[in-house]
Amino acid sequence: MSKLCFYCGKHKLFGNKVSFSHRTSRRTWSPNLRRVKAVVDGTTKRVYVCTKCLKSGKVQRAI
Repeated sequence: MSKLCFYCGKHKLFGNKVSFSHRTSRRTWSPNLRRVKAVVDGTTKRVYVCTKCLKSGKVQRAI
């Protein structure tokens, strides 16, 4: 699965997990993506979209 939102381009982020004693290890943050049928350029396509784009109405869902 691609970790990229089709509309806003939100993608996986990288950083450090920091424990209470400040020992660090690498970790990732993935966007909350959903596979939906959407209308793209007049045709129906299945695309991965983040939930923020779904809630804001950027995506025109296909029925």
